[in-house]
Amino acid sequence: MKLSPNFTLEELTHTDHRELDNTPLNDHLMNLKRLAAFLEGLRAVLGKPIHVNSAYRSEAVNRAVGGQKTSQHSKGCAADIRVKDMTPDEVVKAILKSTLPYDQVIREFDRWTHVSIPNAPEIKPRKMALIIDKKGTRPFK
Repeated sequence: MKLSPNFTLEELTHTDHRELDNTPLNDHLMNLKRLAAFLEGLRAVLGKPIHVNSAYRSEAVNRAVGGQKTSQHSKGCAADIRVKDMTPDEVVKAILKSTLPYDQVIREFDRWTHVSIPNAPEIKPRKMALIIDKKGTRPFK
């Protein structure tokens, strides 16, 4: 099912933990549609296709991958992405320069970029920019 011109439900719910049910509930599906629209905007800003490593995670999948209980992935509001020929730093900097309504952007272990939208349409984006790596979590500067 297409959620937007370039993103499908299958892509945003893919998991390597195929033995676990990763079917989004209706509220999560609505969030995934908002996330897909955000990713379309990001794709336009970057001028390049986006590869989604991970987006929606059911509670079981989130536990299996060691995600936090409050993870926005479990709400359908976050994606871990990579962009060909761009470093995670470059992706973060492009997002920070844009007018995109991101909630969080996180450079994770200098391998991928986590992006999220607010957990509900009426919530104002926090515009948080962080780095998570072996040194811990800190602001992106």
